[in-house]
Amino acid sequence: MTFDAIMSDLKAGNYKPVYFLTGDEPFYIDRITGYIADHVLTETEKSFNQIVLYGRDTDMRNIIATARRYPMMAPRQVVMVKEAQQLKDLEGLESYLGAPMTTTLLVVAYKYKKLDKRTKLARLLAEKSVFLVSDRLWEDKIPAWISGYLKEKGCQADAKSTSLLVDFLGNDLTKIANELDKLLLVLPAGSKQVTADLIEKNIGISKDYNNFELTRALVKGDVLHANRIIRYFGDNQKNNPLILTLSSFLYYFTKVLHYHGLTDKNGENAARELGIRPFLMEEYRQAAQRFPLPKTKQIISWLREYDMKAKGGSNATEGDLLKELVYKILH
Repeated sequence: MTFDAIMSDLKAGNYKPVYFLTGDEPFYIDRITGYIADHVLTETEKSFNQIVLYGRDTDMRNIIATARRYPMMAPRQVVMVKEAQQLKDLEGLESYLGAPMTTTLLVVAYKYKKLDKRTKLARLLAEKSVFLVSDRLWEDKIPAWISGYLKEKGCQADAKSTSLLVDFLGNDLTKIANELDKLLLVLPAGSKQVTADLIEKNIGISKDYNNFELTRALVKGDVLHANRIIRYFGDNQKNNPLILTLSSFLYYFTKVLHYHGLTDKNGENAARELGIRPFLMEEYRQAAQRFPLPKTKQIISWLREYDMKAKGGSNATEGDLLKELVYKILH
């Protein structure tokens, strides 16, 4: 099942006996377990009927025995198994799936890894439980995710603002959601727009000196602004690590390479192929003109080279490596 479908059922009070939540993206797993912990039982009922177990401290025999108890002075009980990936006898769950207690919500959080779909247990879970596989999103999907998250809150952000957040926070959905929630709390009265100024003031990301602006400077051939950003990065290295900049460059120039390979470089079809919003197409046209196909391939090769240097393959400072790389890209 999808996260949205599971949440819709939970909010409607349509509870199931077993929830098995697995995957390398903890955000959705945490949201579901958090909702169940907060809403299924009343505060009074929780005292005797909400039990939390940890995979490192228990086993399936104890989990099943706990799940088979009857609730006390409540219509149901909630048994949560956290860190279930540390269980050594998870296969023991198979016997419980055959006849689960209808008065128990057994919630198994198997985070940071995926259950092997080829196993008998995985097949049984897919058939007899609410089974969620929570996959980590690629960075090119994060801007749309941010837009969707803000839309649910009745707000929005422009492309620059979302790019700032992705550059600074990566694809950690929990961290992004926490920062967005903070921004929503400090929105000016009557405003529904998350801006770069708001992000700079409240998160500490510079709206003028960041990977987004550095990439734009490269596309425009603006040597002066590119060097200003590099100097700023050197003075604020903790918040602007070279690895993050290289990752941002690789994301961008991989799309430029993809653009070169498109047969139809116009309209929404091209934007869909690149995984970007249509209004950004003009920027990629300019990038492709400034960096022809051979140059784009060379840049991607340099990025791999400097990634190795940044990870210990050079005695140069991160600032010097970035200066050297940017000089090559621009010239």
